[in-house]
Amino acid sequence: MTAAGPGPLPAAPSPPGGPGGDPASPVVLAVDSGGSGLRAVLAAGGAALGAPVVSDEPVRIGDRGVDAGHLLGQLLPMARQLLGAAGSGPPRAVVIGATGFAALGDRMRAELPSALAREFGAPRIALVADAVTAYTGALGTRPGAVVAAGTGLIAIGTDLRSWRRADGWGHLLGDCGGGAWIGRAGLEAALRAHDGRPGGSAALLASAEEMFGPVDGLPGRLYPRTDRPAVLASFAPQVAARAGHDPVAADILRAAARHMADSAAAVCPPADEPLVAFTGGVLRMGEPLLVPLETELKERLPHARHVPAEGDPLHGAVRIATELAAGALALPRDGRMLYEVAGN
Repeated sequence: MTAAGPGPLPAAPSPPGGPGGDPASPVVLAVDSGGSGLRAVLAAGGAALGAPVVSDEPVRIGDRGVDAGHLLGQLLPMARQLLGAAGSGPPRAVVIGATGFAALGDRMRAELPSALAREFGAPRIALVADAVTAYTGALGTRPGAVVAAGTGLIAIGTDLRSWRRADGWGHLLGDCGGGAWIGRAGLEAALRAHDGRPGGSAALLASAEEMFGPVDGLPGRLYPRTDRPAVLASFAPQVAARAGHDPVAADILRAAARHMADSAAAVCPPADEPLVAFTGGVLRMGEPLLVPLETELKERLPHARHVPAEGDPLHGAVRIATELAAGALALPRDGRMLYEVAGN
């Protein structure tokens, strides 16, 4: 198993056939809206037509769900920039993969399709959960399971007839094995050592105090913050750094590996030889996590084949848009995970 992440999007020097693209390789617009911002790219034949345009401002999620107006306000100038630079006509398909879409996407479903159709005239439009774009970026349209482990953790699997999802419940209720979970477990071990309770780690206590200051003030510095998951996840690399010589840190990463394998097993198709891939920054923790993860996978999913992820969620959005434009999308549609509507 390797901790290396996916490479850059494959590039094409220009739209096939000149402006507007060749009919065999229609131009598509693919969008990835995540916790760190918005990325958009034009592609044809599965290849990017230049570099993505990036916004560092994440799309707002409020009490009414994903803010469709905020997303559209950022996307339209980005898309116009891409279309102008490529000298392309309207995209044949538009695909937006978005964090929060599965549970909080009602405004997106209600507002975006008509707005996108008016703006671009695209005959095919799909709104997609970010877990689906992560899956498709990693495995394409093949049956299997993908675990996306960054600050949080979610697993998604399909037999190409329906979707199955596990975890992704956030840092208070789940995301077991993700960066925030590992960081919180490491800080708990530090506090146990501070108190003199069993299960503590003096090494992690030293790391916590170096990073955050005296740990008796940690609750006051942590609990009021709105970015608690990111703060917790920031301590996860310290757990990995100590795991080679601290048994408590090593046990935390072994527990994280078990949780990741549990989620993969919960969503993986039971028949044939499905593929299993992992994506996300947690994989950069290296052998202290990856070695026990490989062991857990062999025990939990002996019928599955573990493969490296081919690409990231933006790769996945490009793949979905390309197949959607060609009328050949093999992934299951539903209202929560992959919502397809007809444009103009």
